[in-house]
Amino acid sequence: MFKNSMKTAVLLASLGGLIVGVAALLGGGSSTAVMFGLVIALAMVGGSYWFSDKLALRAANAQVITEQDHPEFYRMVADLAQRAQLPMPRVALSPSEQPNAFATGRNPRTAVVCATTGLLQSLSPNEVRGVMAHELMHVRNRDILIGSVAAAIATAISSIAQMAMFATMFTGGSNDEDRPNPLAILAMSLLAPIAASLIQMAVSRSREFEADRSAAELLGSGDSLASALEKIEILAKRHPMMVAPAQAQAYIHNPLAELHRRSGGGVDVARLFSTHPATDERIRRLRAM
Repeated sequence: MFKNSMKTAVLLASLGGLIVGVAALLGGGSSTAVMFGLVIALAMVGGSYWFSDKLALRAANAQVITEQDHPEFYRMVADLAQRAQLPMPRVALSPSEQPNAFATGRNPRTAVVCATTGLLQSLSPNEVRGVMAHELMHVRNRDILIGSVAAAIATAISSIAQMAMFATMFTGGSNDEDRPNPLAILAMSLLAPIAASLIQMAVSRSREFEADRSAAELLGSGDSLASALEKIEILAKRHPMMVAPAQAQAYIHNPLAELHRRSGGGVDVARLFSTHPATDERIRRLRAM
């Protein structure tokens, strides 16, 4: 737990350091650019965070259910929430055939955990329990908030970099000695957003590992979740699931992973930009617990 928490802290600090570095490169006009970039980021990401539950449920075409709708599944989530000392979240079902699940919401009191019908039909009750324990750990660990903070900083960096590039283009003929080197600004505008995205994805992968570990701790074993991930990895390829890229990182298994594989590119490069760790590595860690 300490190792993953420290890794997340270091990654978030790296994002903060990156935005400071960008501001330093811009020189005198950096304060206005940084503030403007932060305002844009907060407006874009803040709204998504505040309405995260509504946006995620709508994107998955999911419906909130009651205990009468699906007694066994609802009681399973209620039991896990009680064991995790969490308020009872809203429970939802998505009609997708791909076995998958996600958690969302601003905090534990507004949380929603959602499973697809494919998950309930394809996995054993014990495996479903492992998956839902993982999702509840995202809620307990405040991963929706952590992800939103990382996204806000990364968005701010991208916005600042774009403004700097346009400013350099429009003032290309200026002889101001205090003006930053145009080549340095161009390099920063291209590389800073990529670096921010890489760090943001690394934060997401770190939180997935921590949710796996916490779920295994809650259940007393990582076997059920490992078995679930093995099945999901195979079945997800047979049942493509189209979701908005912004929502994909919320799922226990990236629903767009197969599309990314088909789009080409080396595996190592793809993993750097992936919101989820490699499934085989997750399974290895869970089996080792």
